[in-house]
Amino acid sequence: MRNVLITGCSSGIGYCVAKGLRERGYQVFASARKDEDVERLEGEGFKTLKLDLADPESVQDAVYELMLRTNSELYAVFHNGAYGQAGALEDLSREAMEKQFAANVFGWHQLTVMLMPILRQRNEGRIIYNSSLLGYVALPFRGAYNASKYAVEGMADTLRLELADTDIKVCLIEPGPIESRFRANALQSLKEQVNIDQSVHRLKYQGAIRRLEKVGPAAPFTLPPEAVLEKVIHALESPHPRARYRVTVPAHLFWILRRLLPTGWLDKVLLRISNQENQ
Repeated sequence: MRNVLITGCSSGIGYCVAKGLRERGYQVFASARKDEDVERLEGEGFKTLKLDLADPESVQDAVYELMLRTNSELYAVFHNGAYGQAGALEDLSREAMEKQFAANVFGWHQLTVMLMPILRQRNEGRIIYNSSLLGYVALPFRGAYNASKYAVEGMADTLRLELADTDIKVCLIEPGPIESRFRANALQSLKEQVNIDQSVHRLKYQGAIRRLEKVGPAAPFTLPPEAVLEKVIHALESPHPRARYRVTVPAHLFWILRRLLPTGWLDKVLLRISNQENQ
């Protein structure tokens, strides 16, 4: 039975992947940041870890506990725990950006570094990063999240090269719109970090808030989190996993457009999409 650590399992993609892999016979260690989510997962029979990726001590404690409970045997980590800091870049403070990177980048890096000796000991395993189509195209008012996902893409590409002489494989999952609580969390972070009334973008924020408050899918071609689970299973079980797994039609479409269109043309497409979203 292979041990797999999954971060960000309170809901959405992390929760779905944890359930799916457990049903497939993996020994899943599901982590979450809040005590109530950890307790709920325990009540559902999961092996759990409390893990706040923005807190270095929490990451360290979680890894030590994982090593004790698995006898330092781990096959894979699925980096998923993250949030989206909404807001125009000129409205975001350095503190807001640091918080975004602490949770979405620095915590992932620290966790990977601490787990690497376990993976190298057996010279096998999988490191899977849940990125986004916003890791290769940018949209207005998502600059902090864009930057964090671009950073994740860079880390994964570099680590894949550095581990090329091992049997430790590094994969990126790049979803487009997926059903989750992501928008609700983004709305909360927007209100916490941005003085909307004082912003030159305040009228556009009104449209953004309507989109974030919308119940149900807010974008075309939204898929359930099971679409990501399918790709994670392939990344875990294929002898030759792909470097990238794009999920949803928009993810594939924007990958193609990014490669084919001149930057100016792509900018026009992205601005049109943003304007339609924020009407």
